[in-house]
Amino acid sequence: MSAMKLLLTDLVSGVNHVPSNYVRPIADRPNLKEVEKSEGSNGIPVIDLRDLYGPNHANVITQIGLACQHHGFFQVKNHGVPEKMIENVLRIASEFFRLPESERLKNYSDDPSKTTRLSTSFNVKTEKVSNWRDFLRLHCYPLQNYVHEWPTNPPSFREEVAEYCSSVRGLVLRLLGAISESLGLDRDYIDKQLGNHGQHMAMNYYPPCPEPELTFGLPGHTDPNLITILLQDDVPGLQVLHNGKWVAVNPIPNTFIINIGDQMQVISNDRYKSVLHRAVVNSDKERISIPTFYCPSPDAVIGPAPELINDEDNRPAVYRKFTYQEFYDKFWNRGLATECCLDMFKA
Repeated sequence: MSAMKLLLTDLVSGVNHVPSNYVRPIADRPNLKEVEKSEGSNGIPVIDLRDLYGPNHANVITQIGLACQHHGFFQVKNHGVPEKMIENVLRIASEFFRLPESERLKNYSDDPSKTTRLSTSFNVKTEKVSNWRDFLRLHCYPLQNYVHEWPTNPPSFREEVAEYCSSVRGLVLRLLGAISESLGLDRDYIDKQLGNHGQHMAMNYYPPCPEPELTFGLPGHTDPNLITILLQDDVPGLQVLHNGKWVAVNPIPNTFIINIGDQMQVISNDRYKSVLHRAVVNSDKERISIPTFYCPSPDAVIGPAPELINDEDNRPAVYRKFTYQEFYDKFWNRGLATECCLDMFKA
């Protein structure tokens, strides 16, 4: 047996089966035959943001509100992030994961509190079954606090990824305004709940897998943050739970997939739902996905918006107030258990 490999990418080159620590218990496998296509009433809505600030503003706000309420996921086009920037960041991610092992490992850490780290699976220290992915995770707001820790290889990594982060943050702020409005709150309400704001991103690398029906890239989980902006390459893998069935969300070029995270569910007092989603792998193509996680700063106090609580109307506060730090610590320590962390914060 060769020396232990820290990263999946370096382990898989020689295997024709899934190593036992990646094999899920039978009851917890992807069951790929039972996955629905994203179409008709299962379809994840595609929302055109071109009119967000135009005469059609009210209509776009309504569409966003319905998507948050009924799906927890939607796709956006004409989102304002330049096509070239999207191509660049996907190319950089793919170049990064192709670097020689020794070069990649300069960024390795299994400590979830590190703000820039390359790792594998989810939380190597606490989990029982490993997940079929490697990932590079970066903090990216405020940029000047973190860019100096980022990889310097590929050579344009810092410059291109920083540009992408700033552009995506602009999109997030536009969406937060729209989501606030859709809840009947002031446009800047959510923005003002987030303290100094936080932004992280991951570059997820899912190598081809010889037995994709035995394992997950990531098992079903909800996102602990406020809102997630997902960029995926052209290889399918994302699945979302809708009306009790897993639905495959196939990539549409130059769109982002937006999903509501746990903090948004809290602020909306359960009107908007943070939805279970997962990543499956396949046997012939590697897949790259690049989520941006927008969140409150750790000291921000999160709770239901007072305007959405009404005791007479039978809409009491569903959650108590808590700091984001408290929530986030529970999330990383519990690992990706299917039941959402939110239950621990009920009022």
